[in-house]
Amino acid sequence: MSTKITPSSLPNPNATDGIAEPSVLNEKRRPRWQWLEPLILLSPSGLWLALLLVLPTLVIFELSLVPNIKPGEVVNPSGIENYLRVFEPINLQVMGRSVFFAVTSTVICLLLGFPVAYWIAQMAPKRWQNLLLLGFILPQFTSSLLRSYAWITILRPTGVLNTVLTSIGLPALELLNNSPAVLIGMAYSYLPYMVLILYASLEKLDRRLLEASADLGANPVQTFWKVTVPQCLPGIAAASLLVFISGLGDFVDPELLGGASSMTGARLIYNQFLGATQNWGFGSALSVVLITAVSVAIALLIKYGDREATAQR
Repeated sequence: MSTKITPSSLPNPNATDGIAEPSVLNEKRRPRWQWLEPLILLSPSGLWLALLLVLPTLVIFELSLVPNIKPGEVVNPSGIENYLRVFEPINLQVMGRSVFFAVTSTVICLLLGFPVAYWIAQMAPKRWQNLLLLGFILPQFTSSLLRSYAWITILRPTGVLNTVLTSIGLPALELLNNSPAVLIGMAYSYLPYMVLILYASLEKLDRRLLEASADLGANPVQTFWKVTVPQCLPGIAAASLLVFISGLGDFVDPELLGGASSMTGARLIYNQFLGATQNWGFGSALSVVLITAVSVAIALLIKYGDREATAQR
């Protein structure tokens, strides 16, 4: 009697004779509370953010809905009068000055920082790169107040700058207590941030594309705009946004270098909380507007910056 052998009757070499697959065993051995592990790891930073960022922001938002509230008064939200005051012409002028200082200092830092970062990342000897970067970081270890007072010593009418200018026959400059002094101080304060972030982006520059551009007949200017800038565009956006946000909320430089004619949003908020005519509601409304503008800028960078980086890959 012959037996017919079919493919289904042959033994399966991959079969395990009742033994479950390793992956199945691992899934069965996993504890049911494993989903708590990420929460446990994130809980310290989450509590820190909740206590020092989320809750204070909610308190500020609640105060922004109370008109003309003073310290010690009962918080009773009743309307958006404070937000309407933000858009009064005089307050818009102050906020516009803050935006002007932030944008202008960002452009100055980008124009000064990009060549420096490019030279350190692509042209400086490798053994000197860390030392050169350290030279940009060291000023940040000193207080911002000391740096501003140093610029006062340099820029005042009888300061170092005017002494040098008059000694060589040039006229003295009236920079202190004016907008140029504020821009000089802000650019000096935020230039290291620009250089460090641009350096991290330019260090990863694909030199093969630069060589290919030169082989195809492109001049250095064309190579810069069509090859170098697109590759480091996410770094430029990140560095510019960091400088812009820092400049938008800068208080020390406009206060010490700009004088009374350089009122900014940060100084206006300070006056509402600690000035002679305190109005915590209006100061809170200004703070909420500033926080919202910064949050929108960060969200745009996260969305379009990541998209640009992914497209380049």
